[in-house]
Amino acid sequence: MTNYQESIPSKLSLLNLLVLILSIYVLAALVIDSVYILPTETSNLLSYIDKVICLFFFIEFCIRLKDAENKLKFMHWGWIDLISCIPMINALRAGRLLRLIRLIRIVRAFKTTKNIVDHVFANKAKGAFTSISIIAILLIIFSAIGILQVENAPNSNIKTAEDAIWWAYVTITTVGYGDKFPVTTEGRIIAAVLMTAGVGLFGTFTAYIASWFVAENKN
Repeated sequence: MTNYQESIPSKLSLLNLLVLILSIYVLAALVIDSVYILPTETSNLLSYIDKVICLFFFIEFCIRLKDAENKLKFMHWGWIDLISCIPMINALRAGRLLRLIRLIRIVRAFKTTKNIVDHVFANKAKGAFTSISIIAILLIIFSAIGILQVENAPNSNIKTAEDAIWWAYVTITTVGYGDKFPVTTEGRIIAAVLMTAGVGLFGTFTAYIASWFVAENKN
């Protein structure tokens, strides 16, 4: 075992992984919100998710500030992270400035990408779990957004942001309660992709658990 390989787990914490996942979402959401005119419920969904992410970013900022040896030096760039924790509220006149600052924060967050790539290739089992986490979270979020966009038929039963999140979660986990389901062709295509991805992700996760038990038995 090389020193380089031993240092990878310390470089990549769960916190860094979550920051990267959420940064990918924030970047995509900023593009969607700027380019498209979204229905009210889709905008509400983006707003809910944005508030949750801002709370997470604030907690992450507080943790890093607490752990920083030189807090004054940390705030040299840390103020950008702090301001980016403010939710996107249309009433704020500085909305465009907040978006610019958040984009800067996203660029900084992507510095962890190299560590994540190293982590994935250094340990196949842990790398699979990392990949599953990233893909699953992004699929749930963007499927929920997509289903709200296309399910505009009069007999649709997925009408609110809560309905969309619930539907996306039970679909990707292959539970499928059947209380919420798409009725449009586009919605069914999204559902088919999500169900197929869910089966694949579940199989990969099962293989990860099996590999973990095998490794434990060898040790």
